[in-house]
Amino acid sequence: MTRLLSVQVGSARRIKIGERSILTAYGKQAVAQAVPVMPLGLLGDEQADLSIHGGLDKAVYAYPSEHYPYWEAARREAGLAEIDGHLPKGSLGENLTLHGLLETDVWAGDVLQFPNCALRVTLPREPCYKFNAAMGFGRASRLMAQTGFCGFYLAVATPGTLRAREAFDVIPGRRGVGIPVLFAAKMSKHLR
Repeated sequence: MTRLLSVQVGSARRIKIGERSILTAYGKQAVAQAVPVMPLGLLGDEQADLSIHGGLDKAVYAYPSEHYPYWEAARREAGLAEIDGHLPKGSLGENLTLHGLLETDVWAGDVLQFPNCALRVTLPREPCYKFNAAMGFGRASRLMAQTGFCGFYLAVATPGTLRAREAFDVIPGRRGVGIPVLFAAKMSKHLR
């Protein structure tokens, strides 16, 4: 059964990466109540760099909970287990932490039908240097490129509300191209 485990929103804020101060919206926090979903995303959520994130086709970012153990193990291997062995939902920058739906299960154009809104699958997420900083080690982006554990962006097909623990259905679209194929095409440069 596909289920929305948690919903996260966050504000853009400045963090230090080495000597640089950068704007990021990582560190999203779980929301217990119903969250309004509007054409450009969830109420109370921001994106730091609108040239890469956000907009109509990248309004909401979803990530499979099934990948969390992989990232926790990668952080342990990088020597970060003593800091925080357990990653809270939203640690990968996602708005929606899903259960029962992997990247290999969805195609661009599929619709996630929730009780009070509908979201259309658009694109895979691409890792960047901010992902390395959020995970706490420099190889995180490369590992995402190698594994395909990227999550996917969603456009708002029908505005409404989302609430943690809601079940949802996947309504197949045209099934022309899957998220793994789109991700592999974008990541070929990272794997050379």
